[in-house]
Amino acid sequence: MSDSRSEHTSFDAIVVGAGFAGLYTLYRLRELGFSARVLERGSQIGGTWYWNRYPGARCDVESLQYSYSFSDEVQQEWHWTERFASQPEILRYIDFVAEKFDLKRDIELNAGVKSAVFDETRERWTVTTEDGRQMDCRYVIFATGVLSVPVEPSIPGLDAFQGKVYRTSKWPEAAVDFAGRRVAVVGTGSSGIQVVPAVAQQAERLFVLQRTPNYSVPGYNAPMDPDFERDWKANYREHRQQAAATRNNNLFRPGTAAGRDTPPEEREREFEERWKTGGLGFTYAYPDLTLDEEVNRHASDFVRRKIAGKINDPEVAARLVPTEYGIGGRRLCVDNGYYETFNRENVTLVDLREQPLVSMTEHGFRTQAADYAIDDLVLATGFDAFTGALVRIDIRGRGGLPLKQKWSDGPANYLGLTVAGFPNMFMLAGPGSPSVLSNMVISIEQHVDWLAACLGYLKSRDNASIEARPEEEAKWVDHLISLAQKTLIFRTKSWYTGANVSGKDNSYFMYMGGTNNYVREITAAADASDYGGFIIK
Repeated sequence: MSDSRSEHTSFDAIVVGAGFAGLYTLYRLRELGFSARVLERGSQIGGTWYWNRYPGARCDVESLQYSYSFSDEVQQEWHWTERFASQPEILRYIDFVAEKFDLKRDIELNAGVKSAVFDETRERWTVTTEDGRQMDCRYVIFATGVLSVPVEPSIPGLDAFQGKVYRTSKWPEAAVDFAGRRVAVVGTGSSGIQVVPAVAQQAERLFVLQRTPNYSVPGYNAPMDPDFERDWKANYREHRQQAAATRNNNLFRPGTAAGRDTPPEEREREFEERWKTGGLGFTYAYPDLTLDEEVNRHASDFVRRKIAGKINDPEVAARLVPTEYGIGGRRLCVDNGYYETFNRENVTLVDLREQPLVSMTEHGFRTQAADYAIDDLVLATGFDAFTGALVRIDIRGRGGLPLKQKWSDGPANYLGLTVAGFPNMFMLAGPGSPSVLSNMVISIEQHVDWLAACLGYLKSRDNASIEARPEEEAKWVDHLISLAQKTLIFRTKSWYTGANVSGKDNSYFMYMGGTNNYVREITAAADASDYGGFIIK
């Protein structure tokens, strides 16, 4: 794809971001007959799957489910090589879809967006790129991703470190060779859990700096079984319909009987079976697993025992077992050999709860207990999730109100799609939606399909603008909070609730009522009331 700039500066719609959401949005906008342009800050399409190319990067949803459903042709033609696809394969898949539907001709790369300002007199948006070019559109659609703005860790002396620093969120495109190197990895969330085993296989010495241990279940990744794939493709429509009826758009075989009403010995057998199967389906054994304290305690203790059983050194095992919260309170991770990595002689766990990190030094790092010499530092320190990518753009709605200012107390929105006071602006899979609690690709499709229906409705009536009613937005925020308060997530500090970013703690980043209920709610908001929750002009 070339980086040639469009000669046109006026469009029906501008889409910000060329990942899964941006590509499908472009596809649907074309179907509506709209002129559209996708602006992507990266030098390649793919969104998070372009930026997060660190060793070991892999999806934690099975390949055959973490894929587009809108085209059966694509579903049948594409062959996944593994149960859980790696980053390079997912990126190839995204490129395959873009090529198949000739999407690239309407995508500009290296085109980060600096600002988007609404003109009330013309009912149009002016979008300015980071290189100063301006474009004009009626609709601006943010497909900027939930996990696309990394958190810069506050580590004293980081600038003084003379070794190489790598970030999992912006890994070099060229392969990095850690052979013969002394490496430290900071962070043990999903990225850290994936990158640690890969680095350990190369490095002479690896130090893993852990602050809070995480729950992780085995992935048992393996080459795709041809018979399994053949059967899945033969029944793809049925599989998708079944997944859409669940609370996360995934076929995790969700249990229907309450764990509270199930004898402990039967729960134990169910946990064992799901552990042997591997993957995120573990926490779907019972619908009350993250709601009922007794059931959650049982599940948490089960996984703690399993984690401890993987590690030879009991003291190391005790440091790796999470005890501060129950399973499901934070993002559950899926690993392929993470805990076993600590049985290697070249791997050392540095527990920052026992020996806090003091600073980086010229040739390593210092804790309150010791100095450590390293050559390379890997930062797997997470993201400013949900809102980070939106508030870093200067987005201004009616009266010049900055979105960042409106969201100073939390990301108020309506349906997880729109924001009162910001006409003709839409968000995809962002705050106020099921987002990362679901199979993101399918949730993206559901959002985009809603958006396409909405824009088609406006086009048929020759309307100029649509925006959420403030009172409906307030009701939606209250609804999000009421759903969140029933969950373990609400009571656990994590990036789910913004606790990893100073001053960001919030309770309504996600819709926690399940994707099946969410789709019914957003559909009803459009169909039953003729978009009555909106001001349409």
